[in-house]
Amino acid sequence: MYKALAAIFCVALSAPAWAQMSPVGHWQTFDEKTHEVKSQVHISESGGVLTGKIEKLLRKDAKQDAVCDECSDDRKGKPMLGLEIIRGAKKADGKDVWEGGKILDPENGKAYTLRMTPIEGGQKLEVRGSIGPFGRTQTWVRTQ
Repeated sequence: MYKALAAIFCVALSAPAWAQMSPVGHWQTFDEKTHEVKSQVHISESGGVLTGKIEKLLRKDAKQDAVCDECSDDRKGKPMLGLEIIRGAKKADGKDVWEGGKILDPENGKAYTLRMTPIEGGQKLEVRGSIGPFGRTQTWVRTQ
């Protein structure tokens, strides 16, 4: 009896840790050259599919009314604040990896194949955008 209660207690305590091994949440992005904070992105889930939107522009010189002039799809001319930059990512079977979607770089308007992997207990997120064998990986940091 006590062993069963102890097991239930341990599972209940570890449940929040499981939830953190997901890209769902708020993330700070960083400029790859200056390493300064760039934006805050909110990733949400609906029906097993992730989407991510720019929630805040955090650069010192950021124009809060900027629009995506470089976008060539339905996001062209849309405000950067609220812009959906992640579309269609799904969890890979048996792995803590989300892929199959696209990520938009609003600075150049290009959409890349997406792969997201939570690391460091879910406190950081490796975000890889690629076209064929070429790509780059950024590390985003979870915010509360």
